Amino acid sequence: MNQITIKRFPALSYAAREAINTLCTNLSFSGENVHRVMVTSCHASEGKSFVSMNIMRTMARLGKTVALVDADLRRSMITSQYELEFENNDEAWGLSHWLAGMAEEEQIIYPTNISGAYIIPVGREVSNPLPLLVSPRFDSLLANLAQQVDYVIVDAPPLGVVIDAAEISKSCDGTLIVVNHNSVRRQELLSVKEQLEQAGSPILGTVLNMVPFDNYLGRKYYYKSYYYYDQHDGVPGNHKADRK
Repeated sequence: MNQITIKRFPALSYAAREAINTLCTNLSFSGENVHRVMVTSCHASEGKSFVSMNIMRTMARLGKTVALVDADLRRSMITSQYELEFENNDEAWGLSHWLAGMAEEEQIIYPTNISGAYIIPVGREVSNPLPLLVSPRFDSLLANLAQQVDYVIVDAPPLGVVIDAAEISKSCDGTLIVVNHNSVRRQELLSVKEQLEQAGSPILGTVLNMVPFDNYLGRKYYYKSYYYYDQHDGVPGNHKADRK
């Protein structure tokens, strides 16, 4: 089986590791029927892929088997930002190839250099992926994955930008919303919440991102906040994991 090597995965600080551990623990207490978790946001660049990738890595380190599905078919960031290297570049199949009927399931599921962690890359980006995402092939893929691994993490497009994530959520057991501090309006977040509710997707919680560092220092440890150094723009911030 072809393998993907994740060549760029920045180390987290102690506080960041503890907060991601807390987030993963909270997910494990979401219920025995929660195995397929979608991660989305209101806008682009709010850190949803960062959260998805770190959930995958942490769950794997805790002894779980995890498959991350890159379902941002319009504008994926994972392959480039984390420098995914395919063992055989001639066979770089992904989700879009499967949905289009161009590849078999075993061709798009890649073990990684993290034990217990698997990735389904985006494949080829698609300008109008909605017809592919609403096909029975997408739902059957997630259902089959949920039978093979403990958790399926689906990195979806921002729901405040395109409708794709609402359709993706119908094939998942619940959703995490990543929210950038002081950059998302209340009405925008309510709109995302309403779209998920209309799609029938339970909201498992939110991850508050890019909170100013001074605010982090003033918080007590039991608020489950954490600091990390953003790899994209170098702005210090912290995340808060809240369960509904």
